[in-house]
Amino acid sequence: MPEITAEAVKSLRDLTGGGVMDCKRALEESDGDQEKAQELLRDKGIASAGKRAGKTTHEGVVDAYIHSGGRIGALIELNCETDFVARTEEFRSLVHDLALQVAAMSPVYVSQEELPVGSGLNPEEVCLLQQPFIKDPAVTIQDLVSGVMAKTGENIRVGRFTRFALGQE
Repeated sequence: MPEITAEAVKSLRDLTGGGVMDCKRALEESDGDQEKAQELLRDKGIASAGKRAGKTTHEGVVDAYIHSGGRIGALIELNCETDFVARTEEFRSLVHDLALQVAAMSPVYVSQEELPVGSGLNPEEVCLLQQPFIKDPAVTIQDLVSGVMAKTGENIRVGRFTRFALGQE
């Protein structure tokens, strides 16, 4: 097994936002392979994100996105557990990306659970969390949110959103 250097741990930590010991363990498990270590941390983070799903989210941010030309805009409320996380760059970037997603893709519901029974609507079209992310279609919005949950260590949930377009009701 190769020696795990402090530089390797720092590099992995900078890439993933993981804890020092978590990064060191992931590098040890992956025999120093940065990509495998990132995958291990991602899997661990997503698994632990599920454990946080029941925690209350009373803090957060409301963000707006107005498309160039001012004809389309979106408002979104993204909630988390503490105001500390709400002020982080990762959280602020996520909420802005979600506002952009709402403006571009016009979802109607936050999640598939809100779909009316027997509606026949495609969740990937009308449910924000099931939509492919417009900046990276290989990732769903739920995956994006789960990734930030893994980095911050807190439950994050989309509270509500609305989209405005000139001439539409």
